[in-house]
Amino acid sequence: MTLLIIVIVLGIIFDFINGFHDAANSIATIVTTRVLTPFQAVLWAAAFNFLAFFVAKYIIGEFGIADTVAKTVIREYITLPIILSGLIAAISWNLLTWRLGIPSSSSHTLIGGFAGAAIAGAGFQAIHGATIIKIASFIVLAPLIGMVISSIITIGVLWLFKNVNNRKAETTFKRLQLVSSGLFSLGHGMNDSQKVMGIIATAMIAAGHIDSVNTMPDWVPLTCFAAIGIGTMAGGWRIVKTMGTKITKVTSLEGVCAETAGATTLFITEILKIPVSTTHTITGAIMGVGAVKRLSAVRWGVTINLLWAWILTIPVSAALAAVIYLLITLLGIK
Repeated sequence: MTLLIIVIVLGIIFDFINGFHDAANSIATIVTTRVLTPFQAVLWAAAFNFLAFFVAKYIIGEFGIADTVAKTVIREYITLPIILSGLIAAISWNLLTWRLGIPSSSSHTLIGGFAGAAIAGAGFQAIHGATIIKIASFIVLAPLIGMVISSIITIGVLWLFKNVNNRKAETTFKRLQLVSSGLFSLGHGMNDSQKVMGIIATAMIAAGHIDSVNTMPDWVPLTCFAAIGIGTMAGGWRIVKTMGTKITKVTSLEGVCAETAGATTLFITEILKIPVSTTHTITGAIMGVGAVKRLSAVRWGVTINLLWAWILTIPVSAALAAVIYLLITLLGIK
């Protein structure tokens, strides 16, 4: 029981860290375009992060992404030490990348850690290979989809507003950024909160308290969504700088297009029950609006560095979790 409580607490801590680590995803453009102050922006994003709980529960009617995460490791091989090791590894990698200002994926960190600990405990037969491959494929697909959608939206918006006075257009898009950033924060809350929900539900299944993700008590999703929102309010200013200025310079118009494309991608993957990285999604969308301006507007060198960080996230998290699991085993923690 004590170990289960520790796992739940660490899961909530991870959600909090996820919130401030990924805060930049939904507020970078509205801060850099000065639509809102940083403080106003994080409050705005946090409110929509929490609102996502009600959308997922009462409109969509299920927590499909949480169920997918829970199925990363085959049920018979899941133990509390495996989950604990995965969480410690994920938290460690998230804090390191936050410290370095690298917008890595909290999603893939968590899944990599969970899988790595399971492999260390029971070998490769412990993981659902097809599920992990599907999730890992979206390291490429999520930013690509975001880029394509944002490019299409940007071209369409530029055509629609080609005869509109620049000052009037700027005012309009600054107002629309409030809507687009809110939608993206809604998608962020629905996607990222469910990942930890899946881990906590898995821990409760392993401890014999529930039978499936669908039978978890309401306090689990409520706590996870609240933790994401509170973490977002803590902010992630190092990553705001990378997302808002280093990839490409973003205007209000481009901010609206990027956030709308990012939100659309997240809603699609929510329907498909695929946990994706909000970081990857919005980065691809920002690249898309920059490329419409001109290809040289995107700082491709920065993008390549980010891509390496994304590719390394799952294997590094998995290796770290495996080492932590072996240490926990040596300490006799069960």
